[in-house]
Amino acid sequence: MSNGQRIGARVLRRKPIDQLTHPGGDLRRTMGVGHLTMISIGATLGTGIFVVLGEAVPEAGPAIVVSFVLAGITALFSALSYAELAGLIPASGSSYSYTYATLGEIVAWVCGWCLVLEYGVSVAAVAVGWGQYVNQLLDLVLGVRIPDVLSQPPEEGGIVNVPAVLVVVISMLVLLGGSKGSARTNTILVWVKIGALVMFCAVAFTAFKAGNLQPLFPLGLAGVSAGAATLFFSYIGFDAASTAGEEARNPQRDLPRAIIISLVVITALYCAVALAAVGAMPWQEFEGTEAALSRVLTDNVSGSIWPILLSIGAVVATTSVVLTVLYGQTRILYAMSRDGLVPPIFAKLSPRTGVPFTNTVVVGLFIAVLAALVPLGSLADVTSIGTLFAFALVNIAVVILRRTEPDRERGFRVPFSPVTPVLGLGFCVYMMVSLGLAAWVAFLGWMALGFVIYFGYSVRKARLEVQTRD
Repeated sequence: MSNGQRIGARVLRRKPIDQLTHPGGDLRRTMGVGHLTMISIGATLGTGIFVVLGEAVPEAGPAIVVSFVLAGITALFSALSYAELAGLIPASGSSYSYTYATLGEIVAWVCGWCLVLEYGVSVAAVAVGWGQYVNQLLDLVLGVRIPDVLSQPPEEGGIVNVPAVLVVVISMLVLLGGSKGSARTNTILVWVKIGALVMFCAVAFTAFKAGNLQPLFPLGLAGVSAGAATLFFSYIGFDAASTAGEEARNPQRDLPRAIIISLVVITALYCAVALAAVGAMPWQEFEGTEAALSRVLTDNVSGSIWPILLSIGAVVATTSVVLTVLYGQTRILYAMSRDGLVPPIFAKLSPRTGVPFTNTVVVGLFIAVLAALVPLGSLADVTSIGTLFAFALVNIAVVILRRTEPDRERGFRVPFSPVTPVLGLGFCVYMMVSLGLAAWVAFLGWMALGFVIYFGYSVRKARLEVQTRD
């Protein structure tokens, strides 16, 4: 066998599913379907509905509700594929592990590297947004704001974003306490932010005017599609539950349920909030509004208490997203480290809490620095493309495993396969093509760095390579 053939055989080797489902790790199985559902909702329901709504309403008008449904259907295709694979391969690595079993090591590395980009950058972006919400709450309650020098990155006139660092460090400390404790904390935070959005709907509907919904499609169907493309990124995060595959008590049954339940709950909440918002305030007034929900209550509902309560909910919402996405990031690196693709320090578990201690500290501190020094816009620009790429690979993996492992027991099966996964793949590719040049440049640069690391370190250190030599 030539040297080129040997390298080709290495990068295309696949990890047996039995090794993924029985990895021999020591993560503790403490989570039920409730905890898993709350992780998925916690990672999804946050910055999107509080911020993106103000950007999407001017694109779609009152038909923003239809845009939310369209974006939810788009997310559902990939969610169904995630549900099948999460029950079939309940491993901590999420789509990284799924592609390792189906598409080979090099594709798994690319997928895992994309997830590192997605999770890490999105945590930093949400942390920056958290600082903005804290400033808004302080202004509403006390009439003061944190000075820009301590709440903005250098590029935007500050020195360091202290609030963004604070929420990342707090979330890191909660995670170090153990997965059961952090899941319980997240559950409380999720219920608070669901309560805040339900409160918004109840209050905003008191100012509802049917005339604000006329005409329903002022910008046509093209506006609905544009709004859906913007809103799709409000659904990113439902896959976080799949990163808890090795900490679920009954993963084959509970992971698929958690993913589907969370997406249904999130879509229903999004549609209700959008309907209440555009019913209370004319859609033209959303233009240029960052805190759209707060403005709806401030300008259209009597009583100053409601914007304050909503701002508290926004702070809690973004805290929950930081906590759950940071959790997912550490579990992705844990799985990659256990496979030998990144240094073993990331798989070392604390004997007291059973969590990857050093992994969590390194990731938490790195993201804290990123959130402190980089502006929100730059962070958000590079988040989505890695997510869509991972979603695309998951849809492909479902089709492949249906052919290679047709008799393996599945806790959930994607209906109408392979049509449904192919549609999911198509939607992901469409969304990726729609992204701007800056996102593609950042993505390709990140991929180039990833390939340097893979061929310089990972391809030789992979556990499958070591087992082959033995």
